[in-house]
Amino acid sequence: MKKKEQFNEIYNKHYQKVFRLCKGYFCGDIELASDATQEIFIKVWEKLDTFRNESSISTWIYRIAVNTCLLYLRKSSSKKEIRTESLPQIVSEAYSDEKDEQLKQMYKCIQKLEEANKIIILMILDGVEYEQIAEVIGISEETLRVRVHRIKKSLTQCVQNENI
Repeated sequence: MKKKEQFNEIYNKHYQKVFRLCKGYFCGDIELASDATQEIFIKVWEKLDTFRNESSISTWIYRIAVNTCLLYLRKSSSKKEIRTESLPQIVSEAYSDEKDEQLKQMYKCIQKLEEANKIIILMILDGVEYEQIAEVIGISEETLRVRVHRIKKSLTQCVQNENI
């Protein structure tokens, strides 16, 4: 398979997951999430030849995505200009106003979590398997299960406090 065909397949399969992960990092800011997602896929394209199949392609992409989002948060003032016409367009997700407000509240609460917990919950919300999350984070699945329980409890309390 040619690099371009391989990339297009990866892009189409993983775009929405990466975009949602970025939205989680940037508190639902669609514009910033879109910019970061495009930068992530530029990195995937540039580094595709170096992928060694030591982990799944989705784990590799998540690592690039997490590192890119963290860099964006650290260096929010410096932006890299990129050409977007070469990337296929994906229809954005549309939600009702009420659902959108609930998502914004959840993103606010997620932002209050420490970095590793933020990564964990965003991946869980995206339906990523525990085994893969544990690999990305670098912890055992058992430790992950305990952390997920604590994260969910913390988020539940946060959302309830926001609704008061």
